[in-house]
Amino acid sequence: MQFIETRGNDGKKAEKVNFSEAILSPSASYGGIYVPEFLPVFDTEFLTLHLDSHYKTLALAVLQGFDIDIDEATLKEALKRYDDFDDPSNPVPLSKIEDDCFVAELYHGPTRAFKDMALQPFGYVLAKEAQKRNENYLIMAATSGDTGPATLETFKNQDNIKVACLYPDGGTSDVQRLQMVTEAAENLKVIGVHGNFDDTQNTLKALLASDDFKDELASRNIKLSAANSVNFGRIIFQTIYHIHSYLELVRKNEIKMGENVYLVVPSGNFGNALGGFYAKEAGLPVEKILISSNVNNILTDWIENGEYDLTTRDLIKTESPAMDILKSSNIERIIFHKFGAVRTKELMDALATENKFSMTKEEIASIQADFSATYSEDDQCEAYIAKYAKEGYIMDPHTATCMKSYEKDTVKDLKTIVYSTAEWTKFSPTVARALGQADITEDTAAIEWIKNNTNVTSPEMIDGLFAKEIKHTVIVEKEDIQKEMLTFL
Repeated sequence: MQFIETRGNDGKKAEKVNFSEAILSPSASYGGIYVPEFLPVFDTEFLTLHLDSHYKTLALAVLQGFDIDIDEATLKEALKRYDDFDDPSNPVPLSKIEDDCFVAELYHGPTRAFKDMALQPFGYVLAKEAQKRNENYLIMAATSGDTGPATLETFKNQDNIKVACLYPDGGTSDVQRLQMVTEAAENLKVIGVHGNFDDTQNTLKALLASDDFKDELASRNIKLSAANSVNFGRIIFQTIYHIHSYLELVRKNEIKMGENVYLVVPSGNFGNALGGFYAKEAGLPVEKILISSNVNNILTDWIENGEYDLTTRDLIKTESPAMDILKSSNIERIIFHKFGAVRTKELMDALATENKFSMTKEEIASIQADFSATYSEDDQCEAYIAKYAKEGYIMDPHTATCMKSYEKDTVKDLKTIVYSTAEWTKFSPTVARALGQADITEDTAAIEWIKNNTNVTSPEMIDGLFAKEIKHTVIVEKEDIQKEMLTFL
């Protein structure tokens, strides 16, 4: 399968590239990104064939359905990364919390967040491609809290790879920050930035598209890539667990094969939702994808009104910081899929120059055919956390945003899959506050109180985190990010 560019071709880059090229050099013409030329078919015939498949078997079949130019042996080795999850036989367990609502727990990997589902195997694939070509790569990652730890974990001590990870100072949870700044591998650099996630992501995209920066790296015999979901290598792995979760419902006799379901996705950069959309387009029986946000609810405006307007917004820090994002990279891939490259470039150019764009009534209707959206404020999320805790289920604040979508937007009598993107341990003070302990503000104290007063435990990788030595202390202005990266190199 070939990959094409969301904003059309500028005559300088190849019009189509293989998967390996798309992941090693993810920046496309005019600042666009890569998408598959077409989607595979994952219909009921495919689903029935894999009804009893192990997750790794299903994953290999999905990857081979995309017909990517990565050999089977490499893919199988990459998928062995799931053997390090809590339950290698089922890395994404499904928990029933209502008669018609199930939580797909995507956080059972080494950094306790859903980014492990994609980044653990993807990191292996990218590193092996670099080693096969005997090329050196700088992998950049901008994080709102979860991409960073997962990127560092998958690439640490990998030959031919260096990683520069950018995080907004004060814009992550303490656990997320500690997971990054305590990483000791010599090929990793963690850089705090005075600003928010959008500042770090804008810098990452600008550097990916900068010929001067690439030339400077080339003089050091280094090429440039990215671990954010602008890289389709992330998205392809994020398609798999939507299919798996559907099959889990069939296996549990909660639905019949071919029956439609709702998917509820807490969304910041829209990669998780995009994986669900591609699965739906490929044949997965999905009624609609319900997008949940916090008060940084620009995605709600886009889906409900067709307006994407940054001119009237400032980023608000919330209790669900991984969703404190105003520029969602992957809506570009949705727009391209529905309206083509010319319209995508037009809208993305307007966003870049005017900080806003508007869609037509027909375009809005097309988006709403697949998506609905709502948002929750922090106090609403705390109420949901408290409600389900009383029933024996502890969720993090990002998952809690989904519950309003479940109550409001599931207009048909269908089963619902909610995607839980992080373990409660990463946001324990918020969970403790939701359970009536507002005076507990330290992560260690909050984790201990929750363990002692509920039915949950905490994993070793979290318990041992607070005693680790901090290795990365640099915090810079966004204008100094490039200089700091070059110093590291």
